[in-house]
Amino acid sequence: MDGTDPATVRRALDSGDSLPGTGGFAGDLDGALVRDVLGRYPIFSETDDPTAWSFDHRDLTNPSLVPAGCQRTTDGDEQVWQLPEPPLFESRTEAIESTRTAVETQLSALPEDTPVAFSGGVDSAALGAYLDGPLYVTGFPGSHDIEAAQSAARLLGKDLTVIEVTHDVLEAAIPEVARATGRTNPMDVGIALPLYLTAKRAAADGYDTLAVGQGADELFGGYEKITRAPDDHRVEADTVRGAAREVIATLAAQLPRDVLALRAAGVEPVAPLLHDEVVEASLRLPEDLLVSPRGERKFAFRMAVREWTPDPIAFREKKAVQYGSLIARELDRLARQAGYKKRMDDHVGEYIKSLL
Repeated sequence: MDGTDPATVRRALDSGDSLPGTGGFAGDLDGALVRDVLGRYPIFSETDDPTAWSFDHRDLTNPSLVPAGCQRTTDGDEQVWQLPEPPLFESRTEAIESTRTAVETQLSALPEDTPVAFSGGVDSAALGAYLDGPLYVTGFPGSHDIEAAQSAARLLGKDLTVIEVTHDVLEAAIPEVARATGRTNPMDVGIALPLYLTAKRAAADGYDTLAVGQGADELFGGYEKITRAPDDHRVEADTVRGAAREVIATLAAQLPRDVLALRAAGVEPVAPLLHDEVVEASLRLPEDLLVSPRGERKFAFRMAVREWTPDPIAFREKKAVQYGSLIARELDRLARQAGYKKRMDDHVGEYIKSLL
């Protein structure tokens, strides 16, 4: 069982408890393949044979990802866990203190020397400020992420390892990431590339784990489309809380990409912000603590971690990693240099496929 012990999963299955106090799980439980409600770990089986399975799609001929919250048997997939709807916190103070306790509990459980993928935003800074492990940032020279990470590291008084990407490094990593994740679309590859390159450096430095801030945007209302519900066409929900739950459901498709990319680089991801305790706290937040009346996203999370994260970092806005690292821009540049012009349909995706 990946992520926790089989006894815990068996109890969760018997009770229907979708958040049984783990950081996610996937595996074979008494002949059935199971995957937790958020899909924090990937597990695949052959499309026509659920008894042939693996944690890595590359081991299979025709892999099919087990859906989040499901158990898969020869009879098909059955939804056995649903995202719960716990009652809202009764007060603002309770909400922020409970969020802080949940996050700090998970951080304190990690070895102090755990390395951190550090981009200078509040998510990774909450990890980097609490832990004493090395900080790593990846990007092209002059990128927003490198500059943000450097300024944040100075505020924290910590050393930072900067992994500067070149076109040669990027082009060599593209097929490795595409094969590891099983994805060739520019968005997924652009997100996975900086994670992969960061993890490769951490692995080369002798580390076998890497702490990442994944999940905070989804859990705590970090996307602009959440703040604009119901007027944003990218979400169907008609409330901010509904939009947040809608976005949380997208984790099941995103996380396999990240996990597989990090494992391919030689490290095991550690995502403390995706632990059940943190998830449950996020589900109990009222709308004005997901997005403050002044429009500040992830407001409860920012207020919670400011206990150990300086305010200039805790309340900093940040670009998505594929843009902040300039990976997306340079993928486009490489594609055009290789003859894949913008007038073509999916010119970057076609370029990525050509490298395979």
